[in-house]
This record gives sequence, structure tokens and C-alpha cells, in this order.
Amino acid sequence: MATQPIYQFYSELEDYEPKILRRLQVPRNITMAKLGYILMTMYEMQASHLFCLEVPVGEGVLLRYEPPAEDSLPTEDGIRVNDASKSMLGRQFHRAGTKLKMQYDYGDGWEIALTLEEVFTDKDLPGRELPRVLDGSGYGIIEDCGGPDGLERLAEAFRQKKGRTYQEYREWLGHDSVDLSAFDKDNMNLRLKKVPRIYMELYEYEFAPTQRSIDVLDRRYLKKKD
Repeated sequence: MATQPIYQFYSELEDYEPKILRRLQVPRNITMAKLGYILMTMYEMQASHLFCLEVPVGEGVLLRYEPPAEDSLPTEDGIRVNDASKSMLGRQFHRAGTKLKMQYDYGDGWEIALTLEEVFTDKDLPGRELPRVLDGSGYGIIEDCGGPDGLERLAEAFRQKKGRTYQEYREWLGHDSVDLSAFDKDNMNLRLKKVPRIYMELYEYEFAPTQRSIDVLDRRYLKKKD
């Protein structure tokens, strides 16, 4: 059973239409870093850039959670930086309505907005079911495409399927088509049981992924299943 309180979040990718969103549930006893790895998994981020989570806690005060790294965002007055790998989610906030933001790849500038919708307990829910995504829409990001504006250009190029821009994206990605409206809840829930741990090993221990991990990241388990 799920012995920990459950946090239910609504999240969406900012500055992109049509909306790419996820509603998710996680146990209270995870780190802020683990929440970041879960979000990266759900939005198809490849863990190849820095990230942080930011929580406003008062007028002019912002809590920033970053994984261990040599580089980080510059700090300013009112910003308190914390180690995301040592900060427990349930100790940072617990009230429904709390808003926070995840930043990923400070160059491309991806941002995920989150709202804590509900905190509840469910003794009938097996703990192994968490984290899980309840619903969503849209595929996620395309790594290194230039942020939300670049994703819009890429989506338009694949809609037209002609012209120089389309050919450049096609050669870069190695695909003739890209469906940014696709969302498979069952497959995403399968990935949520495997991928966040791989990302934790990358960020917190600098472990190179094994071939088995690479197969998971590349969805080769689907091919084997077929």
C-alpha cells in the first residue's frame, strides 16, 4: 500500500501551443531532484543539460533546488539555493495550490509550470504504482531544437513535409515524420518506473548509462516486445 501521502500535480510546458501537459502523482518522500527526473521523463528530456526547480515562498524570496553540478544559474538577492538531491519534497511544501517551476537547458530555456492540486492518502493504492501519470497531451520537447520557438518551427516543418527546413530537420532527427500530439499514458507509466533512476545515476553519481539503460531510454524494449 502507499503509506506516504500522495502529491498530485498539474504540469504544462510553458510558451507552447497546443498545450503539452501532464497530471501526475508522486509519493511525498521523494527528493526535489527525483521530482525533476520524473518531469524530465514525462516531457521527453534526455538529461543532457542542467535543470533546477524554483518555489516562491514569499515576496521577493525564491527557493531554488539544483542537483550537484560544477555549473549553476547565477544567484541574486532573495534566491536561496539548495541541493535538490538532499531536499525532500514533503519538507519543502505541502499545501494544495502551491506553484513551482522547473527550468531545463538554460540555453534553450524550457520551463515546466507545476501546481500542487491535492495532497491525500490512498491505502488501497500499491506504493509500486507511484510515480504515475494520470492524463496528458502532447509528446514533449525535442532536445536542442531551440526551445519553444524552435519546437514550433520544427512542428510546422513536419506539417508541411517539404522545403529546405523540413529536409534539415528530417536529416537531423533521422525521421520522415514527427507527431508532437502523440501521448501514450501506458508507455509513459512504464518509463516512469525505469527512467528516473537512470537520470539520478547520471546527475548525482555521474555513472555512464549501461547498454540496458540505453535500450530503455531509446525505447528498444518496445521493439523486443513486438
